[in-house]
Amino acid sequence: MKIPSRLRPLAAEGLIDEVLGQVKSGKEADVFVVRCGDARRCAKVFKEANQRSFRQAAIYQEGRKGRNSRRDRAMARRTRYGRKEHEKSWINAEVDALYTLSAAGVRVPRPMAFVDGVLLMELITDAEGRVAPRLDGLILDAATAREYHERLVGEVVRMLSAGLIHGDLSEFNILIDEHGPVIIDLPQAVNAAANQSAAMLLVRDVDRLRRCLGRFEPELLDTDYGKEMWALYAGGRLQANTRLTGRYEPTREDVHLTELMDIIDAARAEEMERRERLREGDIDEQ
Repeated sequence: MKIPSRLRPLAAEGLIDEVLGQVKSGKEADVFVVRCGDARRCAKVFKEANQRSFRQAAIYQEGRKGRNSRRDRAMARRTRYGRKEHEKSWINAEVDALYTLSAAGVRVPRPMAFVDGVLLMELITDAEGRVAPRLDGLILDAATAREYHERLVGEVVRMLSAGLIHGDLSEFNILIDEHGPVIIDLPQAVNAAANQSAAMLLVRDVDRLRRCLGRFEPELLDTDYGKEMWALYAGGRLQANTRLTGRYEPTREDVHLTELMDIIDAARAEEMERRERLREGDIDEQ
């Protein structure tokens, strides 16, 4: 396959040797399988600002600290320069999140380089070496659904322990390789300690896992890992290897009870709206 123009700088630097094929073309990025020496890798080519359509809701931007006051002011005023920098910060958030989470042992694609808007990272494959399928396209037995749910909840705990929340986790951005689930697509990742909506976003992520895998194992629908997880985190008691029960029983020391219940209601209402939009075909599932 001819090397696309956006990948030529990486080829010139010797980072890639050949483009083997295109995996997908989305609103935000095009994804290619490339050869780097004897290994296959994934190249995520973020589209130019005038070609892409990020869902850059303000809810995700809160708590992202900038180092350039001029740029921050321009972003706040939504000037042409500010919009360009805003898009750049959105892309950088995903790259930074991947490096942070990979170092923390979370199952995400391992990043290898980021050059001129192209992210070179590990290619996630199935047991036969094919590009790994997304979770939304699979039919699971109850035992596998329980296993995947347990492992994904563990990944979310490790993410939160590393200070991050995915923010848009669902069956559409989870790949299944030969060893199990791998979490992808993190441009909207939020700082758990600095974002006022962090608890709501965490609960929504965990609720989506419960609903998705609960289709195959209905017992999962009675669990409450999101509230339990956030209560432990807010109380400074959550660690990367914390074992959860799936039950949330508020105590007198839990001063956030009312807030948490409001969070649950908001998360569930938003999920209902998302599913309605999905049925109407107005939401990008990638």
